Amino acid sequence: MRIKLPHIPYITNKIILDIENASFIEIKDQEDKLKQCIKKVLEEDIANERRLDERAKDLLEEQEDNVDFAQVDRKNMFWLVKKQLANEFGVFLNTEDRHNHLAHKILNALVDEDFVNFVVSENRVKNLIFSSIEGYLKIYEDIEDLVYEKIDTYKNKPIPGSEEYELLFEKLYEEELRKKGMF
Repeated sequence: MRIKLPHIPYITNKIILDIENASFIEIKDQEDKLKQCIKKVLEEDIANERRLDERAKDLLEEQEDNVDFAQVDRKNMFWLVKKQLANEFGVFLNTEDRHNHLAHKILNALVDEDFVNFVVSENRVKNLIFSSIEGYLKIYEDIEDLVYEKIDTYKNKPIPGSEEYELLFEKLYEEELRKKGMF
C-alpha cells in the first residue's frame, strides 16, 4: 500500500511510540523534534513520487499522438514510463523495498540530527522503524472500515465530505488507533 499524505502523522506517531518503547533506544531530544524529522522524510518521499508521476504524465502527453495511434492502454503505459524513470528519481516501486528505504532514511536522519542513541546494530533499529511503517499500513484499512461502520450507526448521519463528517471520522479513527496502541 502506498503511503499517502494523511497517513504521515499516524505513521510518525507509530514510529515514535515504538522507539519510546524499545529498550535499546535512548531518545536524546524532544519528541516534537523527532516527529518533525520523521515527517520531513516521509513528506519528501511522497513529494519525490509526485515529481516522478508528473514527469511520467508529461512524457505521455508529449507522445499523445503515438499512444493514441498504437491504441495502448494509458494506465499501463503510465506504469511502464514510471517504472523506467523510477531510478532516476530515487523512487522504489516495490512496497517492501520502499518501506525499507524509508526506514533507512528515517534512521539516518535521526542519527544525523543526534536525536537518538542505541546500543544495538543500526539494522535492528531500522527493522523497528520498518515494522512500525508496515504495522500501521496493515491495519489502516481495517480501522477505516470499522470507522465507516460506526458512522453508519449514527442516528443523524453526517454528510460524507462535509466538515462535520471529516472531523467525526478523524476523531473515531484516532480512538481506534489509541485502542490498538498506535496513537
